[in-house]
Amino acid sequence: MSALPVSAPLEGFWQLVHGPLAHWAQQRPDAIALESEAGAWTFAQLHTAVEQRSAKLIAQHAPQMVLLDASQSTLERLVDFLAVIHSGRCAAVADPDWQPAVRQRIESWLPNAPSNLNAASPLAPFYTGFTSGSTGVPKGFKRHHQSWTESFRVGLQDFGPVVAQRTLAPGRISHSLFLFGAMQGIWYGCGAVMQEKFSASRCLSTLAQGDTPCLIAVPSQLLLMLQWAEHRKLCPIPEVELITISGARWMRDHTPALRALFPKARIIEFYGASEASFVAWMDADEASSPQAVGRPFSNVQIDIRSTTDHSVAEASRSQEGDGLIYIRSPMLFMDYVGDAHDPTAVLRDGNWLSVRDMGHIDERGMLCLAGRQSRMIVTQGKNLFPEEIENLLGQHPHIAHVSLHGSSDALRGMQVQAVVQWKPDMQEPHPGAMALSQWLRERTEAFKVPRQWWICPDWPHTASGKTDHGTLGLALQAACSASDLPQLLPLQG
Repeated sequence: MSALPVSAPLEGFWQLVHGPLAHWAQQRPDAIALESEAGAWTFAQLHTAVEQRSAKLIAQHAPQMVLLDASQSTLERLVDFLAVIHSGRCAAVADPDWQPAVRQRIESWLPNAPSNLNAASPLAPFYTGFTSGSTGVPKGFKRHHQSWTESFRVGLQDFGPVVAQRTLAPGRISHSLFLFGAMQGIWYGCGAVMQEKFSASRCLSTLAQGDTPCLIAVPSQLLLMLQWAEHRKLCPIPEVELITISGARWMRDHTPALRALFPKARIIEFYGASEASFVAWMDADEASSPQAVGRPFSNVQIDIRSTTDHSVAEASRSQEGDGLIYIRSPMLFMDYVGDAHDPTAVLRDGNWLSVRDMGHIDERGMLCLAGRQSRMIVTQGKNLFPEEIENLLGQHPHIAHVSLHGSSDALRGMQVQAVVQWKPDMQEPHPGAMALSQWLRERTEAFKVPRQWWICPDWPHTASGKTDHGTLGLALQAACSASDLPQLLPLQG
């Protein structure tokens, strides 16, 4: 295989997300580029199909942004994605679960005028993805080629050549992590294995075959794999060399079990955001602080600022207390697509960007994440980040999911309330409110312990699989006011 570029700046076809496809079609024509249970494409077949579909878009003067057909298979959508960006256009990736009204709203945002575009450039937009917005309507974010080609390059630089191997990315491409995994496989020339629908058993079978040494996954997928392996008493899978985890916080108490199942794998957690791409990374370590998310990638600068001070400080120094995390890198997104005035939108200061996460840099140079600014609860005159307590409660043997909220309280300012869901495999009786409070009090400060506990049998998730804290907050308001049919049940005892 030809040498991959590690040093910046990238040159030639390496500057485009799809750029190396023609190169690999010549160098490795019969190697599998993309595969799923729906079929497979070699690099040569994929290159031919992409060029044909791209030429059709150019001849039709298709708009500068094209919304992919969400009803197609993952493989077909990936071919269309590559064709759109090959033509110089921007591919918008829809979620198959969108309701018709949501899809119509998204379509109304997209340009529909004919375009004469016929080639891509490094700083031209190539991808519009969608993440949860504060209004309940997906929030579109737009990226240029460089933001991902730099991610591919720095991943190779920081993780080493182990990352440039055939990779399993077993999720929907409407989740940018798995689309990234597929495009990374094309760019590196190693290929990617996708899934039309996630299956833990099929993932483990693929990995055990030995020709797919790398796995990109979100924590919930890894937990399902661990459960399946334990249930079926599967042998360890030494063929896996690298596991990269992102998309949500990894509960590190599961790391020993993951290491036992994949004994030769390097396990890496990385922290990032739709708007920021890679920010920081670390080798998974169950002994690490739950707040630690790692050291910045080698092409990322980090600055911690107070919520009122926007001056740039030295990113390498340790910070007193938690502040807004500002990021500067060549991997930042371009802009939002669609409705403006979203209070959760990023903050910009020149070429610095903050996704409104708060944290600090510790004495070892590790970025430590406290939580999202918008979720911070002020109780008894002190700042509480729900993520800290959610992380602790997530370690309780009976709790599957947890969401912390604040409600107005004349005495404390805000009263802390917790919504939990029990693990389905844990037998009753489940612990009561007093037992949970005592369990938590032994592990944290008293002001952080919820005053009221609620049970949610039907746990809501966002399109990307994360806890939908907004929906739970509304359900909590309804439960407290008894203004609607209760979705939450108070936990007694």
